[in-house]
Amino acid sequence: MRILLVEDEVRLAENVAAALRDTPGFAVDCALDGQMGASLASHRCYDLIILDLMLPLLDGQGVLKKLRAERDLTPVLILTARGEATSIIELLNAGADDYLAKPFDLGELIARSKALIRRGKGGAHPILSLSDVELDTLQQTVRRAGLAIDLTPTEYHILEYLMHRPKVIVSKRELLEHLYDYNWEHHSNVIEAHVSNLRRKLDSGATEPSIETLRGRGYRLSLKEQANG
Repeated sequence: MRILLVEDEVRLAENVAAALRDTPGFAVDCALDGQMGASLASHRCYDLIILDLMLPLLDGQGVLKKLRAERDLTPVLILTARGEATSIIELLNAGADDYLAKPFDLGELIARSKALIRRGKGGAHPILSLSDVELDTLQQTVRRAGLAIDLTPTEYHILEYLMHRPKVIVSKRELLEHLYDYNWEHHSNVIEAHVSNLRRKLDSGATEPSIETLRGRGYRLSLKEQANG
């Protein structure tokens, strides 16, 4: 999952980004001011935006209003040093999904981030099912036809990303941007190998192919009968 962190306190931004990157499945982009944050949010696809309120150039509330005016429904977690109930209510009414008051515990930040991402994917239920493939986002396990499949972390996260987007063609670039940070170019020559290994493991002993490769366009799950929950 790809997260945008908009925070102007450099030390705090570094600590939060490091904690998120240490969490399996999270890639993080950082912006140190509101204008940069709004620009990144407008030009990239994120699963969560963590947004500080007190930002230079454009404050957090301005960024939030801009996102919602553009009909960007990406979940937003607000970081605030303010304790007034009225400001929190205003933020929630403006489209924020949750907030954390500074100082906060990094473990709580990660837990809330995971919950918001699950909610943003269509529900808090941790099980994703497509045809005979079942993926548990909490345990990070995969089964097909009831049999456990041993995947590497990268293979797992590719499958999870595709299962959140059934029938959608996902480009190689999009996969790379959600698996890695700005330096995803360094990994671009291995994505085909990861997908090939994932397909081989999923299709071993199965009659229905799992992942379709569309030359020059990307990848798409060819599994049918989607049923989340």
